[in-house]
Amino acid sequence: MTRREFLGAAAVSAMAATRRRRTRMGFTPDSFAMERWSLPQNIMPVHRLMEIAVEYGAGGAHGGLVDISFDYARKVRKMKEDLGLYVEIQTFLPRLNEDPSVFEHTVRVCKEAGATSLRVVCLLGRRYEMFNTYAEWKEAVAGFHKQIATAVPIVEKYKMPLGIETHKDWTVDEQLQLYKKYNSEYLGVCLDTGNNISLLDDMYEVVDKLAPYTFNVHLKDMAVEEYPQGFLLSEVPLGEGMLDMKRIVDTIRRARPNINFSLEMITRDPLEVPCLTEKYWATFPDRPGIYLARTLAMVRTNKPRRPLPRITGLTPEQRAALERDLVERSIQYAIDHLGLGA
Repeated sequence: MTRREFLGAAAVSAMAATRRRRTRMGFTPDSFAMERWSLPQNIMPVHRLMEIAVEYGAGGAHGGLVDISFDYARKVRKMKEDLGLYVEIQTFLPRLNEDPSVFEHTVRVCKEAGATSLRVVCLLGRRYEMFNTYAEWKEAVAGFHKQIATAVPIVEKYKMPLGIETHKDWTVDEQLQLYKKYNSEYLGVCLDTGNNISLLDDMYEVVDKLAPYTFNVHLKDMAVEEYPQGFLLSEVPLGEGMLDMKRIVDTIRRARPNINFSLEMITRDPLEVPCLTEKYWATFPDRPGIYLARTLAMVRTNKPRRPLPRITGLTPEQRAALERDLVERSIQYAIDHLGLGA
């Protein structure tokens, strides 16, 4: 954080005194994808996300780090405390063949910043797009296990909960086995409430099984629509999709009463899930056909209430207006129906 940025943060702290807190729900950077993807390394720093949270009257920031100095961490902690927000940090697993001290330093900085948990992903892309064979996937999995095995003793040492996101890579049962294998109270899940639909998992089953292991939440509703190779999948405002958001939130709360919910309303074109193509199934050799049948039935019985959001063809001004509108509608629903008012 530069001196100019920190002075700006101080101004935000002053502004916060005059802004009414509307919701306990916070944000992930992807709720503001236009800005995020314009930033260096495509990372929205957590202090910037706190500024946005204040603007919307939200409760916290689930953001990234571009500065891993202790000086920056102390400034983040002060800003967090002045604003009364929660902070969770998105970071990376230890890289293969990297000195573990690099990851350990990051964990120490996050703890100094006042983060209550960390979030990582194993796969930056989508399993069914990145791999052509099951052998390729298994090779990647072996690497993930090396990274996780390096991370676990470090987060245990600093008592820092580490959530691995459900990120279109592990099926729910595969991810559940991770937690049973490592059996660490500091290794758990960042539960995205929509992603596993792309793997043909039932989202309520995902939530039921993973809620007890959950450290942080990407809260989203989803809409679907058929296309020739499978189905389209889109984030939509909370309460406007096919998911029973109250059921999902209540299930997570029963398992984790003090959990933070971070809105991830990504404004983008629909994602294609080509589950009727041969390539899609390359890394799922033993997946029973019932998963496909169940998912396609779900798609066909849950027609979208309105056209799926799209950004292709929009001007920057139109895209920004759409993004803000979708976020605002989600906040209002969370307040009115999910018990997430301030």
